[in-house]
Amino acid sequence: MENTYLTTEELAVRIKYDVRTIREQLKDSVLIEGVHYIRPFGGRKILYLWEAIQKDIGKSSAASLIVPMARGGVAHG
Repeated sequence: MENTYLTTEELAVRIKYDVRTIREQLKDSVLIEGVHYIRPFGGRKILYLWEAIQKDIGKSSAASLIVPMARGGVAHG
């Protein structure tokens, strides 16, 4: 399987997030090193693995919080 490697800027265009948001909020909380991104040759540069991100991008929203209500309905939280 061949991977598509993206810079932070290229990933930001694809997922429509600001570069700063990816670096400060998503990296290491949602995007995991070794799964969603790598540091080639042990350097500082980060390359994101598009196929892994694409596979996992909807998982959090699919498992959103659903609160049961007293009369049988649900509240989406």
